[in-house]
Amino acid sequence: MQKTTMFIQKEITLNARSRGFHLITGEILQQLPELKKVKTGIAHIFIQHTSASLTINENADPSVRSDMETYFNRAVPESDMKYYKHTLEGSDDMTSHIKSSILGSSVTFPVTNGEFNLGTWQGIYLCEHRNYRGARRIVVTVYGE
Repeated sequence: MQKTTMFIQKEITLNARSRGFHLITGEILQQLPELKKVKTGIAHIFIQHTSASLTINENADPSVRSDMETYFNRAVPESDMKYYKHTLEGSDDMTSHIKSSILGSSVTFPVTNGEFNLGTWQGIYLCEHRNYRGARRIVVTVYGE
């Protein structure tokens, strides 16, 4: 049987969210029906912004998301604004870029039988580091057969 290699690439606009860590797995899947065609593959998700990031973590207990926000606010406090030059857009400007660099701009994971092959307790997070932000854009690329 001949296997067919395919690429799917789609830009998705995520709903605007408040500052914090938000599960977006369902929102991505809702906008990616083509995924069902992929038996075995790899998904790569990239965010096109420098003040938000992506990560994979706990998908069941919401306290994990609030604890993540608490940790990053303590690790990169806005009260340290006096140390930064890049503050044109406010106290969350440079700190958002630092948090984004720490967490990263993309995630990659397997696709199996038309579904993201994440662990039982794993979900994709949008990490929104700005106090006031609109919709965010991500690019989803799936390579597989």
